[in-house]
Amino acid sequence: MARLLVFQHVAAEPLGTLDALIRARGHRTRFVNFDREPDATPSIDRYRGLIVLGGPMNVEDRHALPHLRTELEVIEQALEADKPVLGICLGAQLLAHVLGGEVRHNGASEIGWHDIETTAQGRTDPVLAPLQSLEKVFQWHSYTFEVPTAAELLATGDICRNQAFRYGESAYGFQFHMEMSEALVHRWLEAPRHAAALAAQGDNSRERIREDTKKHLAKMQGVAAEVFNNFLDIVGRPIRHVVHPSR
Repeated sequence: MARLLVFQHVAAEPLGTLDALIRARGHRTRFVNFDREPDATPSIDRYRGLIVLGGPMNVEDRHALPHLRTELEVIEQALEADKPVLGICLGAQLLAHVLGGEVRHNGASEIGWHDIETTAQGRTDPVLAPLQSLEKVFQWHSYTFEVPTAAELLATGDICRNQAFRYGESAYGFQFHMEMSEALVHRWLEAPRHAAALAAQGDNSRERIREDTKKHLAKMQGVAAEVFNNFLDIVGRPIRHVVHPSR
């Protein structure tokens, strides 16, 4: 059976809708929650692919948070072994850093629903091509990555230019959050640690994001299912044991 290794940083940033898609494909997952196990030392050896989720920390925190250095090492090992890698938000920044791309403060935060546009490469990409039918995605970040020299830029935005990239045939970084559900959006809006960031967005930011979620979530989820399933196609089908009926 195909197995996926998943790096999680806080409980509030799970796989979201990607979890059901993985289960529907018959894949098994192993979660490493570094908030609970900061000293964990996972290996990619037994796994067919790696997913690195978002989190409130940044690449520059790797000196204070040793688990970030562990993650960077595992990402590098996965790339060397040519195993599929998907980085979301912080995960995309970690992937970019491993590949030599600078990660820095964006200058302005993107929180809520924001415009996005695919590049020419993105519109024909085997994983991200469905994104071209989408105008807005859910965002929650203040840092950005420079696209690594050997990678291709697949999507751009107005406030934050670099939104998605591909390295090789099977490593992807998404700055945005396509895995969001309505419940997860509301959970983030009510999280105490997000209060200051929301206040900086101006009055009624929570209400505005809730209204935008009603308008845009369903369409994003449909596109996300296509994109994530395309990535899972690269991971491969799980190996199933076939039980033959007795003769």
